[in-house]
Amino acid sequence: MSSPAVNATAQSISAGDPFPKSGSGEAQARAGSPILRPAVCPLDCWDTCAQLAEVKDGKIIRVTGNPNHPITHGYICDKARHFHEKVYSPLRVRKPKQRIGPKGSGEFADISWAEALTLIATRFKEIIAPYGPEAILPFSYAGNLGLLSFGSLDRRFFHRLGSSRLARTVCSSAGKSALLHTYGATQGTDPEGIVHSRYIIVWGLNVLTSNLHQWEGISAARRNGAKLVVIDPYRHETARRADLHLAPRPGTDAALALGFMNVILSKGLEDRDFIAVNTVGFDALRERVREYPPERVAEITGLPADLIRQVAREYATTRPSLIRAGYGLQRHTNGGMTMRTISLLPALIGAWGQMGGGFLLSNSGAFPVNNAALERPDLLKGNPRTINMNHLGDALLAAEPPIRALYVYNSNPAVTAPDQAKVLRGLAREDLFLVVHEQVITDTARYADILLPATTHFEHTDLHTSYWHLYLQLNEPVIPPVGESKSNTEVFRLLAQTMGFAEPAFQDSDQDLLRQALHWDHPFLQGITLERLRRERFVRLNTPSQPHLPFADTAPNAEPKRLSFPTPSGKIELYSAAMAATGLDPLPAYVPLAESRDGSPDLAARYPIALVSPAAKNFLNSTFGENPTLQKQEGGGPVIFLHPEDAAPRGIADGQLVRVFNYRGSFVARASVGDTVQPGVAVSPTIWWNSFTPDGTSANQTTSQRLTDMGAGATFHTNLVEVERF
Repeated sequence: MSSPAVNATAQSISAGDPFPKSGSGEAQARAGSPILRPAVCPLDCWDTCAQLAEVKDGKIIRVTGNPNHPITHGYICDKARHFHEKVYSPLRVRKPKQRIGPKGSGEFADISWAEALTLIATRFKEIIAPYGPEAILPFSYAGNLGLLSFGSLDRRFFHRLGSSRLARTVCSSAGKSALLHTYGATQGTDPEGIVHSRYIIVWGLNVLTSNLHQWEGISAARRNGAKLVVIDPYRHETARRADLHLAPRPGTDAALALGFMNVILSKGLEDRDFIAVNTVGFDALRERVREYPPERVAEITGLPADLIRQVAREYATTRPSLIRAGYGLQRHTNGGMTMRTISLLPALIGAWGQMGGGFLLSNSGAFPVNNAALERPDLLKGNPRTINMNHLGDALLAAEPPIRALYVYNSNPAVTAPDQAKVLRGLAREDLFLVVHEQVITDTARYADILLPATTHFEHTDLHTSYWHLYLQLNEPVIPPVGESKSNTEVFRLLAQTMGFAEPAFQDSDQDLLRQALHWDHPFLQGITLERLRRERFVRLNTPSQPHLPFADTAPNAEPKRLSFPTPSGKIELYSAAMAATGLDPLPAYVPLAESRDGSPDLAARYPIALVSPAAKNFLNSTFGENPTLQKQEGGGPVIFLHPEDAAPRGIADGQLVRVFNYRGSFVARASVGDTVQPGVAVSPTIWWNSFTPDGTSANQTTSQRLTDMGAGATFHTNLVEVERF
């Protein structure tokens, strides 16, 4: 942990001009002494850590955590400690470039920004003239989750252009839809209250890989007597440290949750007062739950019936109890209903009314940011089509009318999008004009016709929410842009000017955008101004959940057990009339996975292994995939975990290269044979860039473009494969 003097230095430079010219830490840094500057990790991660960049002679030499942050506490993951290596990577894009070789070759010639902008604007206009603006598709996601970088001037630009719209649903849409139908908000237990939990179920999440600071709260709760149960088909490092690990078959989690409900209700362990005051549809739910006795659930999940009974009883009788869910659960064809079903367990036992109890998938809905002011949907021209990002492969190859131009930023779809072979064929189209705005030469960038250099978060301004903790954070540049790199907002200002867009919305500065994001008369934002954020860097939302109770009813004379939910009924909707109106099952249910309907009827016989591809420990989606140190720490190449009962009949030994395949494609990985998975299940952590794998392919060669049951999300984990020696 840094000393008080060092912390003071970091605080002293946090306001005003990020590069003061004299009488400040900047002069100290230029004189050769290192100085710490505050930053915010921008990646698609729960923790949204407060960072410190150590700068010497104008260059970042080390990245650490900011010890003053009240929830990330000064330590960061190993990935983020290597972030400065991306800033100075030999693959860093430093100047605009134009393709001079075949698509995919990564052969470019440097050009000026003026040339690049003119080429893009000219080509866009040439495409729009005969085909219309819908022939242009933006493609972006969460390579940077800053509000300005993720969705501000870019959305304004493509709205004004009238391009095809992108449904950005690859990550969290199924779970979000489930929570909106059930609770009316994507909000859950405050992570700062988890220390009070006494029974914690981590369901579908490797905390030590994907939510490192959550482990601190869990550990504190365990020191106070809490029990930790992990439910996951993958025996990862968090599962190995748990008091109990349940490994159900992939995609059967809703059945397990219904089995828990069956035990709770049949044994009279429910909180009837809480149910009466705070829920609707209990009688209908009780009838549904009777269909899932532990013996039937055991057949579905592969778990012993007695173990199901044990965990259900412990969960219902140990107070307060918490379910901490991960996003992987929703990446099945039944993902939305699975998340909805699991999320209802706390409602049956009244866990929401207790500090440290309840359910947490996401707290993104707690942040009342004025996205409409940032994105300006009023600029939208006409009613252009919407293309789901999970269908990129099909869209590039078969959309009607065809996509003639693709603008990629904050994303690397050549490796992250499902059904990879189709995506790569689409990117290789000679008649597709591809613009990529990127920090380093990714696999997607190698296909670009125009490649634009992008800033890292150390080089631009942004505002950060979190989908886990409740702190709003300001990020300002700690170094000038490397080379000729520019931020998303700056590029879209320049593109709008080059296209001739005269609307004042395209003249807004980053400071204007920050103020617009915060300009909302909402009690959660009361007292949070840009000036305060510049002084303090991170400020907790003024949620009415103190002490750490979400959905608290703050109305005068509220009933003691009465909570307030933004649903149509104002209560937790065990039965959802809104879902019934759209043709969805209004009650929680278990629906078997639908992979068997994607291909031939004998698909399960031809591809008998269920492949799950969760996050790798040393990559963040595809970010850091180019870093040699992190590649080595991740094992030097793709790995697939197999059970000995699956490896032996295939003649596969531990450490051997294998081919993993189905009718969509294949990839090569090194087999790791052991108890990490159950028979019939395989796990291959992702995402490896194709350019760093043995055969130039990765796990998304095998994944499907099929969408989830609600929210139109990705189904990466509903994936049947076969494995053979390579």
